[in-house]
Amino acid sequence: MEMSKFLTLKFLLMFLLLGVGACSSEGHTRKKLEKDSAAIQSSETNLTFNNITLEQTDAQGRPLWKVKTKQAIYSKDKKTAQVQSPFGDLFQDGKLVYQITAQQGEVYEEGNKIILRGQIVAVDTQDGAVLRGNEMEWRPKEDVLIVRNQVNGTHKQMQVAAQEARSFSRARRMELVGQVVATAKEPPLHLKGEYLVWQMEQQKVISDRFIQIDRYDKKNTITDRALGQQGEVDLKAKTATLKQNAQVIVSNPPVQVSSNLMVWNLNAETITSDQPVQMFHSEHQMTVNAMKGRLDLKPKIAYLNGSVQGVEMRRQSKLFADQMTWFLPTQVVEATGNVNYQQVNPPMNLTGPKAVGKLQDQTVAVSGGGSGNNDGQVSIEIIPEQLKKR
Repeated sequence: MEMSKFLTLKFLLMFLLLGVGACSSEGHTRKKLEKDSAAIQSSETNLTFNNITLEQTDAQGRPLWKVKTKQAIYSKDKKTAQVQSPFGDLFQDGKLVYQITAQQGEVYEEGNKIILRGQIVAVDTQDGAVLRGNEMEWRPKEDVLIVRNQVNGTHKQMQVAAQEARSFSRARRMELVGQVVATAKEPPLHLKGEYLVWQMEQQKVISDRFIQIDRYDKKNTITDRALGQQGEVDLKAKTATLKQNAQVIVSNPPVQVSSNLMVWNLNAETITSDQPVQMFHSEHQMTVNAMKGRLDLKPKIAYLNGSVQGVEMRRQSKLFADQMTWFLPTQVVEATGNVNYQQVNPPMNLTGPKAVGKLQDQTVAVSGGGSGNNDGQVSIEIIPEQLKKR
């Protein structure tokens, strides 16, 4: 009987001690949550935290993200958290690279991925670039931050708009996809295309697809336009390289330059091609083809070399030569080397080493005294029958 009372008392004491320990542990947890300004609600399917900071590290223990949220609802397996009004920091290789805010989203603890939605703002801490959109995805393993849906971006070099932007922090590269419009501040350019790669550190914009480049003045009026199936703009060197069915259309003088490879130097005001090139003056209906050429926009002079052929469209006057200098304001041409001048009315054919004149007026003087296959001799060919008909 005494032994029974002793055992009962011992179990009672053990029960009380366990109860006191449980109360102590519960009180400590409550104090910690209150200190973090978080309240926990549990159910069979999830856990809800209010005013909590979510953190994730990589295999080396370096931070991947630190996101504060007004509310986080964890799934039952605790692998996904639905977050409200998130804002925080994103890291790459342990280094802070982006600061982000949004309205809501999901944090994937084990998948190393964050998806956010609604009024996205992502600030690149390396150079201050700001991306805005309505959806964002962060994949630290791939080192890519993707912003979608009405994307707008601002940077000291450019302002951009697109359907999607992909930012790579290590490479300092941004890919812009879908209805891309990029406005460079210096030089003042508008770039349009379906896909542009912005190499931010090198200050270059590259496209392996169709690209349109517009230069505009202080009144935001387009003055010149360049087109190509491929292109590259060097913002630092202030040059644009166009490839494959490329054209540069300038307003002053009104000339269109076409080739499969051209370099437009916006600072030096030159358009250069080392491949077959065509220049067309729309006002005077004059076309010149050559193996290569350069157009100097300030003095408005074109230099053409190799199998040069100039054609005045209205009167069908033609001039062939090895080299030609075309003074665009006066429309005077100077040709040297194997010169051949042809006109239809009256019919005439002149050959010699040099020629100077205007094809529009049919006032071309072919002269000798220069080097060439003709050894300085001038040859004139006239068709009498056609002259008699006049």
